[in-house]
Amino acid sequence: MPRFFLRISFKGTGYAGWQIQENAISLQEKLNNALSILLNQPVSSIGCGRTDTGVHARQFYVHFDHDPGIPQPQKIVHQLNSILPHDISIHELISVQNDQHARFDAFERTYEYFITTSKNPFLKEFAMFCHNIPDIDLMNEACTHLLQQGDFTSFSKSNTQVKTNICHVSRAVWENRNGLQVFTITADRFLRGMVRAIVGTLLDVGVGKIPPSRINEIIETKNRSEAGVTVPACGLYLTQIKYPFIEPIVSPSFPA
Repeated sequence: MPRFFLRISFKGTGYAGWQIQENAISLQEKLNNALSILLNQPVSSIGCGRTDTGVHARQFYVHFDHDPGIPQPQKIVHQLNSILPHDISIHELISVQNDQHARFDAFERTYEYFITTSKNPFLKEFAMFCHNIPDIDLMNEACTHLLQQGDFTSFSKSNTQVKTNICHVSRAVWENRNGLQVFTITADRFLRGMVRAIVGTLLDVGVGKIPPSRINEIIETKNRSEAGVTVPACGLYLTQIKYPFIEPIVSPSFPA
């Protein structure tokens, strides 16, 4: 059966994450309903991963199957955007091979986390407000201990059903960007809650609570209680997914 990828973005504030679940509104449910209406048959989409409640995505891919094919992709994109709520946008529909998978074929993912150190009512749903100003140099020193292929159990939610907690982090860096502090991390895969736990731990470094070298010790313990708190979802964005069969696209940055 013909398979298609959709490149989408969404504001996650009003949703209980990507994946369909009972008694909660999910992004997958909204997209499946819209596709089923337009294509006049039940459609079940599969996402490139699952996001937690309140997490945003500037770039997110899903795939679905539909027989017959779709002769006017841009028309479907326009119609989907007309049906879906304002906080979900469809950018592109791509015809792919029948065995290409939105989740399992992704070989690299990038997240960004945004922090504001000044109270701003317009950023409440888009960045974490931090009362203290963290030391970026100290946090970047700590980031060097993340650049490895290793077991990141210490930064994972407990009791997650995955075959391995091994991840390869290829980039981890903090920068000042238009008045905000931004953390960017790239890896081949991420565990549930991993980025938010890493950010919480790096902030402990930034405010002098722990030394940068402590990051490596935390990783080696494989104990979630040794790491820092999980920071709020509002500041987290999935920003790029890479596939061997899709030309990489850099999405416009938001909120900075």
